[in-house]
Amino acid sequence: MTSFSIPPVTLVLGGARSGKSGYAEKLVESQPGDWVYLATATAGDDEMTERIRLHRERRGEGWRTHEEPLALSTALQAQAKADTVILVDCLTLWLSNILFSELNVDSEVDRLLGCLPGLCGPVVFVSNEVGLGIVPGDALSRRFRDDAGRLNQALAAVADSVVFVAAGLPLRLKPAAS
Repeated sequence: MTSFSIPPVTLVLGGARSGKSGYAEKLVESQPGDWVYLATATAGDDEMTERIRLHRERRGEGWRTHEEPLALSTALQAQAKADTVILVDCLTLWLSNILFSELNVDSEVDRLLGCLPGLCGPVVFVSNEVGLGIVPGDALSRRFRDDAGRLNQALAAVADSVVFVAAGLPLRLKPAAS
């Protein structure tokens, strides 16, 4: 059995290019055992293909990568082991995939939250905080913003640790700094 210094569930939030993924990767790399990168992104165009390549390059050796754009709870259950730390990057891309696949967001979020207590090793989630900007101009974008906010709140409620990253600097939200 591996001894981890991070809690069972950690949520790392931040805006675009805030440094949240890099922070989460370093957090996982600070732990013993195997590191699994559960990727939710799909390479739908050249720009996204390049983003995915850069993420892989930045991680380097030592990571096992599994791509799962939709069945996140199933993938977590399959990859979770007592000697493994899982990084899910990212929840907002997963949410986009759910919306575009016309799956029921509430059911998928419930499935994700429901699987967490049974996982053997720790999991670190990365998610975008999209509610800090202007109100989106179309219904789908507003729905995404609202669903992302509810997803982040639901996961933060059950997470043992929540960190907000801005300008590359982590701010611990939960547990509160003493």
